[in-house]
Amino acid sequence: MRAGKLDRTITIQRAVETVAPSGAVFSAWVDLADVRAELLQATADEVATGFGEAETVLRTFRIRWLANVEITTADRVFSAGAAYGIKDVVEIGRRRGLELRCERVRT
Repeated sequence: MRAGKLDRTITIQRAVETVAPSGAVFSAWVDLADVRAELLQATADEVATGFGEAETVLRTFRIRWLANVEITTADRVFSAGAAYGIKDVVEIGRRRGLELRCERVRT
């Protein structure tokens, strides 16, 4: 993996739940890591749904292996002002890097 291709900065986030003294449960996204990434693929498709058409934005990011963080599909990627849910995590080589296949999260 060449350092020159890692031309973007992304933030990997994880949802955590906290309980207030009143008993209310709050969910928030916490930053796990800020990493350099390569954008391998960027696509946008329009899909027919029951309520009309919706746009699906897909991104594939390649990052270096993170020894201290286990990335799962419950996490998300925040890049360029948009949040992307991780759909698939693929290991590259033997702990060389990770490919994160993501889909934009609707807020």
